[in-house]
Amino acid sequence: MSLLSHHRSSPSPPPSSAGAGASSYTSKPVKPQKPAPGRPYSSRILLPIVAFSVVSLVIGIAGVSFSFYALRRPRPLPVFRCGRTVDAFRAFYSASRSRKLGDGGNGGLATATDRPKLLGLVGIQTGFDSFDRRAAIRSTWLASDPDGLLRLEQATGLSFRFVIGRSKNATKMARLQKEVDEYKDFMLIDIEEEYLLLPYKTLAYFKAAFELFEAEYYVKADDDIYLRPDRLATLLAKERKHSLTYIGCMKKGPVITDPKLKWYEKSGHLIGNEYFLHAYGPIYVLSAEVVASLATARNNS
Repeated sequence: MSLLSHHRSSPSPPPSSAGAGASSYTSKPVKPQKPAPGRPYSSRILLPIVAFSVVSLVIGIAGVSFSFYALRRPRPLPVFRCGRTVDAFRAFYSASRSRKLGDGGNGGLATATDRPKLLGLVGIQTGFDSFDRRAAIRSTWLASDPDGLLRLEQATGLSFRFVIGRSKNATKMARLQKEVDEYKDFMLIDIEEEYLLLPYKTLAYFKAAFELFEAEYYVKADDDIYLRPDRLATLLAKERKHSLTYIGCMKKGPVITDPKLKWYEKSGHLIGNEYFLHAYGPIYVLSAEVVASLATARNNS
């Protein structure tokens, strides 16, 4: 019983006996403990949240600013590309929807991604040293500005491009780019512009032309001829019984097998004594079906 009584009276002194209670408790005040050094718990949580909010705000402002800039800046004119082949004049077509490019199947209007339908595409083979020849052509039978070239196309159904390769000479490429920007009448072929590679350039032209244009006929022409676009259009518009058509000033002759002569043919033993009938190089025409077979060929022979 004494144990039970002591347990009950130990927690607190009797409220009526202040002197007795004083003998049970120390009169020395308890010194409070100092809090551990460091930031409060709430501050440690708040700081990362503030930092994350600031970063998110900066990213959001940057995104809005970029979107505003992208919408306000002038959109570059599209240039149609086939692999690494560039049709520079296509940018002029898409600059205004009121301008007509063949019949692109878009209500008579063609865009930068169409394969325009034409009576014929004339690829004028040219080189880096032929600036004067191109100038002479533009001042005579071809238009000297993009609008004039477009009117010529609408009148004849023929589209015209100067076809040229590339060069390792930076000066030549810079001069060409300036001319391309001014006249926009080029088709740029991804092949080295060299005399010995002209057959490969011609093949590359036909392949690219077939991919870029849906023409009934594809014309290869040199840049030292005088052409009548109206008469060429009349010739191509004639009805023909055969879809495999090859038009030109035809010739044939002996195969030169003497290496000392100018036109020595290294593969003469494969050809025979005489060349097959073929057109002179300055200008000839192939129908779409013939060019299609060239475009789908898997080799560059």
